[in-house]
Amino acid sequence: MDPVRRQHGRRIGSWAGAATAALALTVTAIGPASASSASSAASAADVNNASNAGFESGLSGWTCSAGSGTTVSSPVRTGAAALKATPGGQDNARCTQTVAVVPDSTYTLGAWVQGGYAYLGVTGTGTTDVSTWTPDSTTWKQLSTTFRTGPSTTSVTVYTHGWYGQPAYYADDISVQGPDGGGGDDGEQPSVPSAPAGLSVSGTTSSSVSLSWNAVSGATGYSVYRDGTKVTAVTGTSATVTGLSAATSYSFQATATNAAGESVKSAAVTARTTESGDSGGADLPKHAVTGYWQNFNNGATVQKLSDVPSAYDIIAVAFADATTTPGAVTFDLDSAGLNGYTVDQFKADIKAKQAAGKKVIISVGGEKGTVSVADAASATNFANSVHSLMQTYGFDGVDIDLENGLNATYMTQALRALSAKAGPEMILTMAPQTIDMQSTSGSYFQTALNVKDILTVVNMQYYNSGSMLGCDGKVYSQGSVDFLTALACVQLEGGLSPSQVGIGTPASTRAAGSGYVAPSVVNNALDCLTKLTNCGSFKPSKAYPDLRGAMTWSTNWDATAGNSWSSAVGPHVDALP
Repeated sequence: MDPVRRQHGRRIGSWAGAATAALALTVTAIGPASASSASSAASAADVNNASNAGFESGLSGWTCSAGSGTTVSSPVRTGAAALKATPGGQDNARCTQTVAVVPDSTYTLGAWVQGGYAYLGVTGTGTTDVSTWTPDSTTWKQLSTTFRTGPSTTSVTVYTHGWYGQPAYYADDISVQGPDGGGGDDGEQPSVPSAPAGLSVSGTTSSSVSLSWNAVSGATGYSVYRDGTKVTAVTGTSATVTGLSAATSYSFQATATNAAGESVKSAAVTARTTESGDSGGADLPKHAVTGYWQNFNNGATVQKLSDVPSAYDIIAVAFADATTTPGAVTFDLDSAGLNGYTVDQFKADIKAKQAAGKKVIISVGGEKGTVSVADAASATNFANSVHSLMQTYGFDGVDIDLENGLNATYMTQALRALSAKAGPEMILTMAPQTIDMQSTSGSYFQTALNVKDILTVVNMQYYNSGSMLGCDGKVYSQGSVDFLTALACVQLEGGLSPSQVGIGTPASTRAAGSGYVAPSVVNNALDCLTKLTNCGSFKPSKAYPDLRGAMTWSTNWDATAGNSWSSAVGPHVDALP
C-alpha cells in the first residue's frame, strides 16, 4: 500500500459556468390596461394567467431556445401532454411565455417538473424578478414562488430552463395564479383540492417519522397533521416530522392547499418511532464531532488511537481496502508506518475509547479506494467482510467514503444486510463529495435516503470541489460560510433529517488541496444552520437545531496544527442547542 495516496477527496472540479444560470429574457409589452379594467381585474377572483399551461395545444404560446422543446404524451402529470426540453451544447433549453398581468399585484408562479435539473422563473416584473429550481427528479415535483408586479407592469415573461450537460427536463401544469390580466385561458376560480391519497410512512427513527403521499391536482402546497395538530407545511409530496419521542405511536394526516383553501384531512396512518437504540448512533450525544484517523504516514502527525483528543465523538479509521473478492474489504494495521503500533494496542485503544463513550468505525474507500458493490453477490461479500472486521477489531460500524461512485441499489442491499448482522447499535456514516449530494437522484444521495432509518450521519466533504449550487439555486464558492450553509441546506431540504447532516472540513491548509476554512467559519456555519445567527449572505428559511455536528479530515492533520480545529469546533458543537 502506498500510504501517501490515501486521503480525502482530491477530485477537483469546478462548476464555474454555473454563474451564468440566470439568463436575461426579453419581455414583450402588451398594451396597458385602462384604470377601470385594472381595478376590476384586481378585485376579481385569482385565475391562472398562463396560456396553454398544460401543453395540451403543443407549444402554442411558448417559445423554446434552439429548438430544444417539444411536447410528449409520456410522462405527463395531468391531461395528455407535457413539455420536454433538452439542453445541448451552450443551450440550456429555455422555454418562455409572455403573460399579461395587472400592475401592483401579487402572483404565485408554479410548475410541476421531472427529469433533469429544472428552473422556473419570471422576468420583467417591474420589482424583483424571482426564480426557483430543483435538482433532477425521477418523479413529478412542484416548484413554486411568488412575485409582485410594478406600478406600470402589464406583462411578464415566465420561463423554464434546464442545465448545461444535464438530461432533458419535463414540465406540466404551469400557473401564474393571481388577478386576471386578460391574457390567459384559465378564467376559472380554483376550487379547493381533494384530500391527498396514498399517505404512507417511508421511514422512522427514534425521534422522527418520514411521510409521503400522492400529488393532488390543483394543489399548491400540503400540510401535515400529527394527532390532529398541524406540524408542518411543504410544497412537495413528502415531509419528515422531527422532535418526536422514542418508542411512541403517532397518528398522521395530510391536507392539500391552494388559493381557494384547504382540503379535508386524508385517511390517517399510524407510525411508531424506534427505541432509542434502534437507529444508528442513538446513544451518541445530540451533536457529535467526527474525525478521520490515518492508518498511514503521509506527513501528518503519526498517532495512536489513544492520542486522538476527547473532542472527537466518532473516530473513523481510514481505510479498509478492497480484496480480490468483489465487494469484500480487509484491514491491516500499518504498524511499520505507525512507529510500531501493534494490533493488540490498537484493539485495546478501541475498547478504551468506547469505554469513554466514543465510537470507532472502519471507513471504506478514500480517494483511491476501489471497492465495488455492483451486484447481489458483491453486496453479500461487502456485508460479510465488514461485519468480520467489526468482530475482529471491535469497530462500532462503518463509514462509506467511496469517491469513485457507488451503485445505490446494491450498496443499499449491502448496508441493510450488514445492519441485520450487526444489530441496531451499528454506526453508519457517509462522507460524499459535494457533487455527490447536489441531487436526490444521484446514487450517493439515493443510498443515504434508502437507508435513512439506519443512517447516523452524512458528513459531506466541503472541500476539493470548486463552486457548487446551494438550495436557493445560487452558485457558491468553497471556502466560505455560505458554501457550508447553502450546500447543507440541499441535504436538509432533500430529505435527510437534521440529525443526519454534518459539515466536513479540512483540519488545516495541508489536509486538502482546496476549500480550507478557519474553525471560526465552521462555527459560524453551525450557528447559522442551528440558530440562524452568524450567517453570511445565505440564510436558511428556518433553523435546524438538531443538526448533528461537524467532521474533519483528519485527526492527524489536526494534531499537526496543534489540535486547533478540535479545540475550537469541539466545544462549540457541544454547546449547540
